[in-house]
Amino acid sequence: MFHRLASLKKWKSLKRLIWGSLVTILCMILFVIAVDRWVSLQASDKIITSYDQVAGFDVAVVLGTSKYIGRTLNTYYTHRIDAAIELYRQNKIQHLLLSGDNAHRSYNEPWTMKRDLLKAGVPETNIHLDYAGFRTLDSIVRAKKIFASDHFLIITQRFHCERALFIADAYQINARCLAVSGPNSHKQVWSMRAREILARVKAFLDLYIIDTQPRFLGPQEPINSETVSEEVQPSTPLAE
Repeated sequence: MFHRLASLKKWKSLKRLIWGSLVTILCMILFVIAVDRWVSLQASDKIITSYDQVAGFDVAVVLGTSKYIGRTLNTYYTHRIDAAIELYRQNKIQHLLLSGDNAHRSYNEPWTMKRDLLKAGVPETNIHLDYAGFRTLDSIVRAKKIFASDHFLIITQRFHCERALFIADAYQINARCLAVSGPNSHKQVWSMRAREILARVKAFLDLYIIDTQPRFLGPQEPINSETVSEEVQPSTPLAE
């Protein structure tokens, strides 16, 4: 009888543990879904899908990514650069802030973008480099705090637009985003979607829980009609 009671208690404890775990998992799933939908909905009226809709922006922030994936040209990259070139040619934007990672000498996103823009005929005086755009949060916040711009156009793919605008909104930045095309491969799309959901949860935690700041900040280098090309290297690390 004693063994039966002990077994019953163990079963009840295990049952509570299982139900508790299931409830926790369900709450986590609902939280992830809620954050994902919030990020999408808040950006719905700030996304531009054609060049004709672009107006009133002196600065466009081009978010960096690798030009090649292995030996294959990265279509995420080419669509962003092509859009930046076309907008400049149409006189829709005046200055291009190229923000990306500068991990090492052989991997330099801003400089790679600059070379392609120069080849397309964009004057060097209208190109500005931010080597400390290690993450989307760094790129968007530094555009305001370092380059003194709180009204700019972002150029990237739609899924990335939504997260970038989510960050901009948290910092009271009046931004819009031109959503350019991305890869058509279903495998790439699903892989991107899975990574993006996790990135959105991380962005929410960074903005509203952890208060994560850009890795590097420094003196302002305002972009305006009188500035020349500025290649801003990471400066003083943000004080803890």
